[in-house]
Amino acid sequence: MTGLVREKRDHGSVEKITVSLTPEMAEQIRTAVKSGEFASTSEVIRDAMREWKERRDLFGYTLEELRALVQEGIDSGPSSRQSMADIKAEARRRYEIKHSGTA
Repeated sequence: MTGLVREKRDHGSVEKITVSLTPEMAEQIRTAVKSGEFASTSEVIRDAMREWKERRDLFGYTLEELRALVQEGIDSGPSSRQSMADIKAEARRRYEIKHSGTA
């Protein structure tokens, strides 16, 4: 990123940044503005950032927590299940136990 600039606006501080996009991404942004879906290219990016943040918040894990979960999986070693069918069968069994109220 280059060209960081802060401006004061009525709705608060705005920081301008320069980003590099593929030609396809840039065209998608321009098309969204031309179609009237968004008022400006900045509005497209702000909307994308809000959705990205919501998606990250939805999962509820920090990057450190995700790394710890990955390491836990690695440390647990190979699965005792031999096939995807075995994995699915075990998942169904656990689901049934959890939702049937039996232990």
